[in-house]
Amino acid sequence: MKAVVLAAGEGTRLRPFTVSRPKVMIPVGKRPILEYVVRALVENDITDIVIVVGYKKERIMSHFEDGHRFGARIQYAFQERQLGTAHALLAAADYIDDEFLLVAGDNIIDGRTVRDLVLGSAPAMLVTKSDIPSKYGVIQVTKGNVVSIVEKPEEDIGNVINTGMYRFNPDMMDDMGNLASDGGLGITNVLQRMLPKLQLRAISSTGRWIDAVYPWDLIGLNAVALGSGGQSIAGNVESGVTLKGAVEIGEGTRVRSGTYIQGPVFIGEGCDIGPNVTIFPSTRIGDGSQIEPFTFISQSVIMDNVILNSHVHVSHSVIDDGVRLGPGCSAPSGQAFTKVENEMFKLDEIGALVGENTAVGSGTVLYPGCIIGAGCRISPQTRIRDNLENRSVVY
Repeated sequence: MKAVVLAAGEGTRLRPFTVSRPKVMIPVGKRPILEYVVRALVENDITDIVIVVGYKKERIMSHFEDGHRFGARIQYAFQERQLGTAHALLAAADYIDDEFLLVAGDNIIDGRTVRDLVLGSAPAMLVTKSDIPSKYGVIQVTKGNVVSIVEKPEEDIGNVINTGMYRFNPDMMDDMGNLASDGGLGITNVLQRMLPKLQLRAISSTGRWIDAVYPWDLIGLNAVALGSGGQSIAGNVESGVTLKGAVEIGEGTRVRSGTYIQGPVFIGEGCDIGPNVTIFPSTRIGDGSQIEPFTFISQSVIMDNVILNSHVHVSHSVIDDGVRLGPGCSAPSGQAFTKVENEMFKLDEIGALVGENTAVGSGTVLYPGCIIGAGCRISPQTRIRDNLENRSVVY
């Protein structure tokens, strides 16, 4: 069986973390989101994979190449303009000649999730239950079949949601193509129109399915991705370092004396940590990062080539590639209100969300919930309470 993976979109609600990468290539845990999808497919012997790419496609293609490194044969279909997920599927039409799985590339799934569809029959939609169904398409099911799909309902109509994973017959492509020929439609919109004549089975997921819609969702996604396990130490850990729980340290990384790390924690390759750094659970630190003495990190996503100078405090935060936080900077966590795409959100526990290549001067406080765009410059001893656009300068 073949799989088509949709990975063409940007993920605009996750800005600034999609400025130079598509959503599917945001790293959480040990790898980019899309890699969890590819690995889950291969685990079920689905090795013939078509990835539909578009926005920043080079980031995807350079990472996965032909798929050999992952035990797969990967081909690429191109959606030049992002005109909806149905349009994206049609971009892969030339590769489809038999039953296939359709999978969203921007969710963390595992082998059990894919297996639920593999053991089913087409046409089928994989569904799951959600505590926040209003963020998704809510599914109404009668006698095992989908009878209604309501996108982001304003009223409470149930908690069974669409995962964006399907098993389809190739003959559905013509009908979907006729309905989506003008673009701008999602697959759920097209399926809703087809439901009167289509017996679409609802298969309940027994595996992992986790989504990130907003920037702060990456923190929880990262915590789940890290999970639990044993220690794996490929770098150089000096005497006087304390490691507890599931801690993974990559090649070429040095962890200096006096550092305390409590897992689950992932530290990539070529990093320099310490001395006397404290890293608490559910933290990932990307390749080439430098964490200087007496810095504290907890429940945070630190991406590649980040510099946290001495006495920095970071909690429940996401820090993108190439960011530098000067000595004594603080991004504490707490309750906050923040705005994304003109919608206000109340968050119970959040730190700062900092876009790539931003430089923050010494002693600056990034208040809970602030979203700092990419390429910003913030002077020392500043208090940042509100969101900043890309390339903002604060004196």
